[in-house]
Amino acid sequence: MAADLMSKARAGDGEAFRAITEPFRRELQVHCYRILGSLQDAEDALQDTMVSAWRGLDGFDGRASLRTWLYKIATNGCLSLLRAASRRPAKEWDVPGVQPPEPTRLGEIVWLEPYPDVLLDEAVSLGPEARYERTESISLAFVTALQGLPPRQLAVLILRDVLGFHAQEVADMLDTTVDSIKSALKRARAGLQRHRMPVDAGREPAAEDAIVAKFVSAYESADVDALVALLTDDVFMSMPPMPLEYQGRDVVAQFCRLFFAAGRRFRLVPTRANGQPAFGVYLRGPAGISHGVGLFVLTLAGDHISAMVRFENSLLPWFGLPRSLPDPVDD
Repeated sequence: MAADLMSKARAGDGEAFRAITEPFRRELQVHCYRILGSLQDAEDALQDTMVSAWRGLDGFDGRASLRTWLYKIATNGCLSLLRAASRRPAKEWDVPGVQPPEPTRLGEIVWLEPYPDVLLDEAVSLGPEARYERTESISLAFVTALQGLPPRQLAVLILRDVLGFHAQEVADMLDTTVDSIKSALKRARAGLQRHRMPVDAGREPAAEDAIVAKFVSAYESADVDALVALLTDDVFMSMPPMPLEYQGRDVVAQFCRLFFAAGRRFRLVPTRANGQPAFGVYLRGPAGISHGVGLFVLTLAGDHISAMVRFENSLLPWFGLPRSLPDPVDD
């Protein structure tokens, strides 16, 4: 059946082509996401990959698997994007009536976007040589750290340590030698250690639910003291595409107090991103309508929150969340 579909695809049958490539679409999108750090860019790269594969199907000689051949196209396409693309620029602070405190530093990975968990179950495929667990391999901290690597090192590390391709396979994908791959991987591993933030090892769902419930209660009631009590001493907060980054409980507490002091009150609608708890954030309005203003992703450490990343409201539809919603009648 597979050979028959391949023959039909080579003859120009679009349905046959979709049938042989569809099983790999989602994992290829995740692969592009890891390299590019942006869900929108990953979707564009995936579309380019499929167009290139369709046009170049006659060049597929079968020496490698179709999956490996598609990964080669996707990887090299992403690398071309990294070399040629001008990343989305940083945005200035745009919340009226609130003047944020002085940031701890200005972040450089302002193009970062989250990845919806609903798309992950069918997408994360790890090979026998993979060094990372499934959860860590898609965590926001890990994807962020990857963005600090040079493009070729980034690609090698993902192909070898995340996906578990053999060194010779990676060398063939990148048209280089095994020695070159080994050298790039060594440098990439060292670079990743410099950029990485700790990734929590996980906990029972009930324990995570308890932390999340406390966070929602504190945030929706604008109880800054209760919110701050949930944070680690070195908690990290960022808000791409704005470059402002805050490190440490005291400065994050200062930020939250300023934000809530402006009189804003919010609703949080739960979702999940990158294997982590996340929320659509809705600003309560005077007409009984809450308007989506962003998306939070939390990183947990033990029974505390070690990182909060706030993304723009344009990403809400990716998570099946509405732009606005009516306030409950019993509020």
